[in-house]
Amino acid sequence: ARLHYSALSRSSSASNDETRSPPRLMRSALRVSQRAHRLRPQSAPGAPASVAEAARGALAAAVSSRAYHAPLREMNFLLYDVHNFEGHYKGLNEEVLTPCDRETVDMVVDATKTMCEDVLAPLNEGGDRVGSVWKDPNTVVTAPGFKDAYKMYAENGWQALSFPEQYGGQGLPMSLALVQSEMIAAANWTWLMFPGLSKGAINTIIAHGSEDLKDEWLPSLISGEMTGTMCLTEPQCGSDLGQVTTKAVPIDGAEGEYSISGTKIFISCGEHDMTDNIVHCVLARLPDAPAGTAGISLFLVPKRLKTGELNNLGTSRIEDKMGCHGSPTCQLEFEGAKGWLIGTPNRGLNHMFTFINTSRLGTAVQGIAAAELAFQNSLWYAKERRSMRSLSGSKEPDQVADAIIHQPSVRTMLLTQKAVAEGGRSMVYECAKIADLMQQAEYAGDDAAVKQHDGRLAFLTPILKGFLTEVGKEAADLGIQVYGGHGYIKDNKAEQVFRDVRIASLWEGTTQIQALDLLGRKIMLGKLKPINEHAAGLRAQCTPYLTSSDSQLRSHAWSVLYHSLEWQYLTYRVAMRAASDKEAISSSSVDYLMYSGYVTLAAHWLEMEAAASRGGPEEPDFYKAKRQTSEFVFERLLPRTRAHKAGILASVQSALDVSPDAFSFDHAR
Repeated sequence: ARLHYSALSRSSSASNDETRSPPRLMRSALRVSQRAHRLRPQSAPGAPASVAEAARGALAAAVSSRAYHAPLREMNFLLYDVHNFEGHYKGLNEEVLTPCDRETVDMVVDATKTMCEDVLAPLNEGGDRVGSVWKDPNTVVTAPGFKDAYKMYAENGWQALSFPEQYGGQGLPMSLALVQSEMIAAANWTWLMFPGLSKGAINTIIAHGSEDLKDEWLPSLISGEMTGTMCLTEPQCGSDLGQVTTKAVPIDGAEGEYSISGTKIFISCGEHDMTDNIVHCVLARLPDAPAGTAGISLFLVPKRLKTGELNNLGTSRIEDKMGCHGSPTCQLEFEGAKGWLIGTPNRGLNHMFTFINTSRLGTAVQGIAAAELAFQNSLWYAKERRSMRSLSGSKEPDQVADAIIHQPSVRTMLLTQKAVAEGGRSMVYECAKIADLMQQAEYAGDDAAVKQHDGRLAFLTPILKGFLTEVGKEAADLGIQVYGGHGYIKDNKAEQVFRDVRIASLWEGTTQIQALDLLGRKIMLGKLKPINEHAAGLRAQCTPYLTSSDSQLRSHAWSVLYHSLEWQYLTYRVAMRAASDKEAISSSSVDYLMYSGYVTLAAHWLEMEAAASRGGPEEPDFYKAKRQTSEFVFERLLPRTRAHKAGILASVQSALDVSPDAFSFDHAR
């Protein structure tokens, strides 16, 4: 089968012969799971145990049992009840994309569940505790089990899932890979970064590379034989890439080859032992290139040349970071390394945005994955941890105290995590469907359709990246809070979720940069057309529910309608102020992005509530919980827009009147 689906297929035609060899995915999963198990500390046989040691052992066993569980029921609700992926896939052109039906989706999801729960999740703690180790400029050793897990992943065709068949891919819709990546992200985010960054490199080469580059490098990247990175910033740059100084000089007598020299920093997975070769997408300047971003070109620079010889580049250090220890963040030194131009000279930053946008959507996934993992950790603990009695009377009189889940303040934290994880997943799934339509249009050469879908994604991406990473970070922080003091202890795993997700609102453009991109570049430079179209879409979405006999659904629909109008109104107010003071855009942009995020989250919960209202009688509790969570969103989370509205309309001068010298009279003078 195309993806070795038989590994986990539950088809009635499958043989029950127990003497049969286990399929490849199962064998690989078992091997890596066993290796991961051997990493866990084991007690010495027969060692005496004090009461405290026994308690710690019981706690460790409980924590170990609380590893990631793929939320298949929640995913299926969104895939089929809310977003109708089955109908979506039927509507795709089978001459352009490989046919995909519900059985295919279910087999991919089921196989990924096993891979995540049995292979990747057990490696997550080791990735944090052991991390990656720099040995020499061409050797970085990854965390225990990472290399074997990647080998299994590549051998079973997962990296090739949604890439063109002509280069060895499976040709399936891009959304299927995105659904899979969210599961992997929650199980082991830092491991996912290795194949995840490769997907950005693949997309960039497909979109902008010459046919020769595609033929030479794509098959190995798509098979997983090689991985890819993006090399943007430098020590003096930060996000201001107009300051890039890395040079690209044509090599005499070698047509199309360039000598690349310079230093790149913050290169995730820039060196590792999971593959023998790594393809770097590098921003550099040609001789006599214009200053600023208009003079940047993009180059493909491999760690090893096709001859197997090492290229002239190496890793001078890996960063000692707050989190994400499983992925090495490298400083790369290019010292006359051979490279090949990707796309058009001096259009490198434009081309690199193909990679950047792939990564931004992936970072949005990181936000919801952190919320999901924090929620799973918190829910276990809140049901088991007993402390005091409920103020309204004992809920568990036969126990020494009530479980803390009975406390309203704890439930508020849990429901915030749940609302963010499930609502954020819906937001990502919406973009995944748009990405499918864009992918189909690109393969079919339909430029008008590509422009339409690209514009829609361009508007939604900064909202997803900026908002979901901020609320994902909040959900992870709440995960520590639910545990109380125990959340501050590493063995309980809550604090790792926060440390790992803290980078999400920083890399691929900080929240502040995403906010400027949304309000300044996308909306203001678009002459307000994107917000007008989006707000009209929201009104069309909620119109069918405005006269519903369901009072809760009707009330929430009117709320979304009101916020869609207010969203436009606030945009116009900012535009009017910006006409005389450009700083008004920067001053209001972060509040504007967060306002946009909460309205978008609520709109998705409205659809989820409507789908739950249509749900059948076989799972009444499941659908009831959906409606109750939606009520929480509209009563507790959407009102946060009131504070963000005030921030949007606040005076610019309240932020600018204080002179730089007056911030402190004690330090930084």
